[in-house]
This record gives sequence, C-alpha cells and structure tokens, in this order.
Amino acid sequence: MNLKLYGHFKKTISESKKMLFLGLLGLCLFSCTNNKIAHVEKAMYYWKSDSWNLSKGEDSILKKQGIKKLYVKFFEVDHSNMMGNFPISKTSLYIYQNDSLQIVPTVYLKNSIFLNSDKASLDTLADNVNFLIDKYAKDKFRNVKTPDEYQMDCDWTLKSKDNYFYFLKKLKGLSKKQISCTLRLYPYKYRKQMGIPPVDKVMLMCYNILNPLQNHNKNSILDLDEFEAYLKGNTGYPKHMDIALPIYSWMQVYQNERFSKVLYTNNARVKKILTEDKPLWFTVNKDTVVNDTYLRIGDKVKFEETNASKIMKTIKILKQYIKFDNNTTISLFHLDQEQLTNYSNEEISGFYNYFSK
Repeated sequence: MNLKLYGHFKKTISESKKMLFLGLLGLCLFSCTNNKIAHVEKAMYYWKSDSWNLSKGEDSILKKQGIKKLYVKFFEVDHSNMMGNFPISKTSLYIYQNDSLQIVPTVYLKNSIFLNSDKASLDTLADNVNFLIDKYAKDKFRNVKTPDEYQMDCDWTLKSKDNYFYFLKKLKGLSKKQISCTLRLYPYKYRKQMGIPPVDKVMLMCYNILNPLQNHNKNSILDLDEFEAYLKGNTGYPKHMDIALPIYSWMQVYQNERFSKVLYTNNARVKKILTEDKPLWFTVNKDTVVNDTYLRIGDKVKFEETNASKIMKTIKILKQYIKFDNNTTISLFHLDQEQLTNYSNEEISGFYNYFSK
C-alpha cells in the first residue's frame, strides 16, 4: 500500500475511534445522569376559601411530613367590562403563632384581565394586588414568617402574554419580593412562542393537562402519555423550576345529559353509589347528597382520580427529562383533609423522597 495512502487511512481510523469513544462517553454520561434533588423542600398548596382554620387532619399531615412551606391562595382576581379588575374568593384562613411555617401568598388571575387591560390599569392592578397581599399577610397570618415570595397563577395565552409579563415586572418592583409564577405544560413546551415569564422562578404544574369537558376518554387531571409528550425533546428551562403534583380527584356530574358541576369528595365513599359503565364513566345507582349536591339515580359521572402509583410514574417521567437544581421545592396540590384520605402517610412521604433517589 502507498505509504501516503496508508498514513491517511491510519489517521482516519484513529479519528473514527476517537469519535466513537466520545460518542459512547457522551451516551454513558447522559444515561448515567442522576436527576435527583439533593435537597427537597416539602410544600403543599392550600386552595380553599371558606375555611377559617386548618383541620386537625390537615395540621397533622403538615407536622408528620415535616412540611414548612404552604402556598395559600389569598384571593382571585376577575374582570368584567362594568367593574374592571376586582378580587373574589378571598381566603378566610387564619394562622397564628406558627413561626416555623412559611406562607407563600398566591393569587389566581383570570386570563381575561390581561386581554382587556391597558398599561395604566395594569399599574393599578399591580398596586392593588401588592396592597391586598400585604394586608392579608398582616391580618390573617400573624407571628408567621414574613413572606419573601409572592406567587402569581395565570393561564396566560399568546395574546395576553405581553400584558401579563408587564404586570409581573410591575409587581416585582412594588413588592420588593421574590416573584414566582405557575407554569403550565403548554408554555413549558412551546417556550419560544409563549415566552419566558420575567420572574425569579416558576412552578411547573403537572396536572390539568386536558380540557375536562372535551376529552371524554382521558383523565384530564393527569394522563401520563400526554404528560410525557410535553416533556420530550425540551432542553433545560431558563428559570429555576419547582414542581407541583396533583393529589386530588374530582367528579364531573352530568344531569339530564348536561354538565352540572364538579365535586371533590372521598373516593372510597362516593364509589359505593356508582356503577361503572366504562373507564372513567359511572352511573349514580342511589339517590344521595354529596357535599350539599343532590345526586339522583341515573345521573352520569366522569370520575377522574389520581393515586399513588400514577404519581410515582409521573415523578419517574420528570426525573427522566428534567435536570433539577440541587434545592427544589416539591409541592402537592392540595391540602384538603377529605382528599388526603385517599393516600397513606407513607405514600405522601414517598412522593417527596422519590425525587432524592
């Protein structure tokens, strides 16, 4: 063989081996990446508006699980052409003498606000939200750690994005607090179109994936195939990201073939009056009252629930696709005694602990 040709051939083989080695090394490093969280900060959401105090069961679960962080919905903000932007569903919760519990004031804002507001009204909104949060924190949560974070919850859209982001910046300047916001799976996946919110950190909401009234054959709270599809192919999000998981179930009640309302209840108790027709769908077989709602024989129910096995599978998917920061908050939605009867203390502990394994 020509020496020059042999030298070129030898060099090509050497480079090929090098590229193969680097490729295998990269694959090994990727497959061996352990997306576990060094320090999990345990948290829960508290979303009820009509309770004055935590129940004994709710207080007990916080203590047993060592949960020191509670995202409390302080109020919601709605919009109408006549009234403009106005608060509703204000919290009735009072917590005194608990300096070990960190309260994160959380506000749910209807998307219609940002579709119907100009900059001047958004300035006013930011000022009002900041004032009302501060007032509630002082009046209702005395001798509790002073909040250092406010969280905004809004299902923003492409059309409302600019106004919502403007409001977040304004609130940050007024409050001098850390501002976080919820992040749904759609803007997580389509971040180029939906934008990155101007906040200190985001909370990825791993539930309410589908429209509950349109997807009749899927669990709208948490469908694992749909969930994984949103995470695939995405690089790291350019904000610190915490995680919220669902521990609730609900019944969508249909009376006279028309949607009536959503009920939250104890799964085991309500299933005694339901006859399964097909997956997710049931017929009421006994006249009864559930949470002040009268159910009649023949009423149809779409019963959507989560369970421990499904949540653990969700965490496994998250660990497969997301590289977490060492210190990450894991929050369960939400703190409600009746919903918590669907899980054991060991199962709830497992949700937090699995992120560190």
